[in-house]
Amino acid sequence: MNYGIVAATAADWPIIGQIAWVFGKIMDAIYNFLNLFGIQNIGICIILFTIIIYTLMIPLTIKQQKFSKMQSVMMPEIQKLQKKYAGKRDQASMMKMQEEQRIIYEKYGSSPTGGCLPMLIQLPVLFALYPVIQEVPRYVTGIRDIYMPVVNQIMETPGFQKVMETIGSASPVLMSPKSYDYTQAETLVRVLYRFQDSTWNTLVDKMPSLESVVNQTTETMGHLNSFLGINIGEAPLTMLMAALKDFSIVGIILAVIIPVMAGLSQFISVKLMPQPASDNSTDNPMADSMKSMTYVMPLFSVFMGFSLPAGLGLYWAISAIVRCVQQLAINKYLSRKTVEELIEENRKKAAKKREKKGAPAKEINRMATTSTRNVTDKKSSMSEKEREEKLEKARQNISNAKPGSLASKANLVSRYNSGQSTANSKDDNNK
Repeated sequence: MNYGIVAATAADWPIIGQIAWVFGKIMDAIYNFLNLFGIQNIGICIILFTIIIYTLMIPLTIKQQKFSKMQSVMMPEIQKLQKKYAGKRDQASMMKMQEEQRIIYEKYGSSPTGGCLPMLIQLPVLFALYPVIQEVPRYVTGIRDIYMPVVNQIMETPGFQKVMETIGSASPVLMSPKSYDYTQAETLVRVLYRFQDSTWNTLVDKMPSLESVVNQTTETMGHLNSFLGINIGEAPLTMLMAALKDFSIVGIILAVIIPVMAGLSQFISVKLMPQPASDNSTDNPMADSMKSMTYVMPLFSVFMGFSLPAGLGLYWAISAIVRCVQQLAINKYLSRKTVEELIEENRKKAAKKREKKGAPAKEINRMATTSTRNVTDKKSSMSEKEREEKLEKARQNISNAKPGSLASKANLVSRYNSGQSTANSKDDNNK
């Protein structure tokens, strides 16, 4: 899969594109702020950007963790209900099961979508983060300006479009001319940002007149992309191959440090997450899913860390580290709250939501606690005289019904049935 293309297209999707634009403004503000102190480093920008975004997402994370804690209490009851209706697929049983499940969730002041909603809100945020990290010059004006001298000189070179399309279609850029307009300066900036040392050499071979401006640009970007001796614009796998070729121990360590850090921090982050309640049964999909994620996600992080530019691996590692710190704080916060306190909080929130919809909380609680037996008793307490008066009033309303109305049609049916009954009575008498 070409993750670069995914990042580029994600930035143009509805909603995600707008979120990415906001995140781009934050990244641009971070770069400009650091620049005031003479700090020009994309790695530091990525770290601060990741910390800020994940800090803003704390309320959603807490809400999701609260639901996980509540679910550990609800799951035994839900699983018991599922066993009760196991094998029953008729509509009446399914509706009854859904109603009983709804009662369980209301009992705890929760809902089936309580844990999904925060996750669904976070998904577009996570998708929007990727293109901002992948294509920094698209969002940070200061970085884009560094590339503009070489871009302007490229566009003044005859036949530049064909040359740039050829270079851009190949690895490591992989930006097809069918999807990108190589006559636009913005496209060329995005292409150049993905260049590695060998790609720059290819460009100079094709356009010798660019050698001076290319050297100046690569020197500046080398300073910006250097983080702890690692070129975050280059894939660690490429760096590892070069280090192995040169038998450089330092180079090997620098090449593997970010992918390993990404995998290790991801593993710790998953282990710190609340585990689903165990019911000692072999059929527990949630527990199986958590066990799989514990090992699959770190391995996936290591793979991504080697395959993608080190800047993305750095983001991946820092985001996992931030989540670890947040998870420790959230676990400590939630440990101070009992399940009963969480249930009471959820009930109060649910009551406020219902009141906003027009039903007062006291009335809803009264209705919820009223049994069907009480309702039946109230109906049976009606006197015979009152019942007759209501029936007579209903008959009068029907007899005065407007032509064509549902009540008038009911009258016709009633008269027909009455006529049939009279005719049958006469036949019985003649017999």
